[in-house]
Amino acid sequence: MISRIDLRGDALVEGPALRDLLPRADFDVAAALEKVRPICEDVHHRGDAALIDFAERFDGVRLDQVRVPAAALTRALEELDPAVRAALEESIRRARTVHRAQRRDTHTTQVVPGGSVTEKWVPVDRVGLYAPGGRSVYPSSVIMNVVPAQEAGVQSVALASPAQAEFGGLPHPTILAACALLGVDEVYAAGGATAVAMFAYGTESCAPANMVTGPGNIWVAAAKRYFTGRIGIDAEAGPTEIAVLADDTADPVHVASDLISQAEHDPLAAAVLVTDSVDLADAVEKELEPQIAATRHVEDRIVPALSGRQSAIVLVDGIDEGLKVVDAYGAEHLEIQTADAVAVADRVRNAGAIFIGPWAPVSLGDYAAGSNHVLPTGGCACHSSGLSVQSFLRGIHIVDYTRQALADVAHHVVTLAEAEDLPAHGAAIKARFDWKVPPGK
Repeated sequence: MISRIDLRGDALVEGPALRDLLPRADFDVAAALEKVRPICEDVHHRGDAALIDFAERFDGVRLDQVRVPAAALTRALEELDPAVRAALEESIRRARTVHRAQRRDTHTTQVVPGGSVTEKWVPVDRVGLYAPGGRSVYPSSVIMNVVPAQEAGVQSVALASPAQAEFGGLPHPTILAACALLGVDEVYAAGGATAVAMFAYGTESCAPANMVTGPGNIWVAAAKRYFTGRIGIDAEAGPTEIAVLADDTADPVHVASDLISQAEHDPLAAAVLVTDSVDLADAVEKELEPQIAATRHVEDRIVPALSGRQSAIVLVDGIDEGLKVVDAYGAEHLEIQTADAVAVADRVRNAGAIFIGPWAPVSLGDYAAGSNHVLPTGGCACHSSGLSVQSFLRGIHIVDYTRQALADVAHHVVTLAEAEDLPAHGAAIKARFDWKVPPGK
């Protein structure tokens, strides 16, 4: 079912060529961009009417209005299964604990006597958050988006999730209940590219946002690319992925279950095992069959995901070589199931999130570790981070110099301005002084 890639011996190449050998799903955002362009522009020109038409076209339900009534949020929370509510509340508590610690304080650096630079952190004014609602319902994504925005101090938070015909055109009630628990009362029944366009342009019922975050399908990613520059985005999220770096100390039952858990998201989901143990590879392959037979979403998600080109067992000579592979892969989720897993994890440079040992599976991070599960995909972990409080903050430098502090450095500023052939820059300094004797000399 799952293929093998043998990178033992001379097959393990160095540098960028290694990345090209590793499995990855086809995810052509550029091609999707041309399809979402007319959708986004229709929302721009027709506003709520376009959103209603697209909900009927894509979600199979005709809406009376796009914004979810407050009564629907209250009702969803009242009718929520108490066990689900308790789990959501604990997930929120843990996420707040972690994200509250990420807040940034204003800091002043005294560069020279009389000259200082202060960095203050200011949250964006308004964010539009997206919670998917296609194959599965993701109240956890509501938490992962809302909590860091709130802890950053964002004053205006709105959330969109696709309309569900089963629920009379409202987003899934568990999504609505999660919003109610978090105190988010501005919620819209809008999905995919239409939701991103609604936040980017604004409509009659929804004010435009400064930033849009949240996972989604290729249409969401394409819409984010379309609006980059007009709005801030977190990332162009691709198919979800797990990499497991394991040696012969790993339990094949655990490894197989973790690969399957990621595969059940989507037929394009990636599940990659990197190991120096052929015995473990064989045992994991053997374990996949009975575990898959005992679960759901087999034919439409798990089997296509595990048998697709994006999933594989990668054989390496040792853990050092395995680290080279996982760093080249840059997984969204990386599990370390090796001897001395803490030390091995410390050597990893590229991953969205790292899960250490047998008792920290990705599923824990998805729901209740306190970490954020909105993470870079497609190898973007080599240059990008997951969603955090920092995502919603802007650092602003405040420069405060006295006359003497400027005078002391003026000749350097003028010299550099002239070196760059920008004489007016230097003149702006000279205008403040009697330049017959350059200040600072």
